Amino acid sequence: MTSTALHAVFLFPAALEALGEPIKPYLSETPRGLCILCREIDTGGAFVEMTIEGTTADGRQAEVELMLPSNMVRMVVSSHSDAGFGFQHMQEQTVVSARSTAAVAVKAEPATAAPSAKPICAAGDEKSQVEG
Repeated sequence: MTSTALHAVFLFPAALEALGEPIKPYLSETPRGLCILCREIDTGGAFVEMTIEGTTADGRQAEVELMLPSNMVRMVVSSHSDAGFGFQHMQEQTVVSARSTAAVAVKAEPATAAPSAKPICAAGDEKSQVEG
C-alpha cells in the first residue's frame, strides 16, 4: 500500500555545507529553500531516518533510506494526504498543495499578552498568588 504522507526535511545551512556533494542528489529545490522530500521519517534517536522514493538510472523504482544526525535537521513539515495542505491566514486564503509543502508561508502578527494578563508566580510563592 502506498503511503500518502509526504515530509519536507529542512537542514541547517551548516549541515548542507558539511554534507557537501553527497547530499545534493537527495535535495529538492523549493521556494522556501532546499529540503529532502521523503515518504517516511523516524526522528527517535541520534539519527533522523528518512525513506525516499526515487528512480534508478535504468528507470526502475527504488527506495532509499537516508540517515542524518538529528542535530542537522532544522525543521520537518509533514502532510498526510494528497489533498490540499498548508496554513491559511484570515486575509490571504492561500492553501499550498502537499507536493509543495516547503512553500508554506505563514504571516502573522507577533503574540502579545492580553491587557488583563497577570504574571504566573513560582510554585510555593503563596503570598504573591493570593495578592496578585
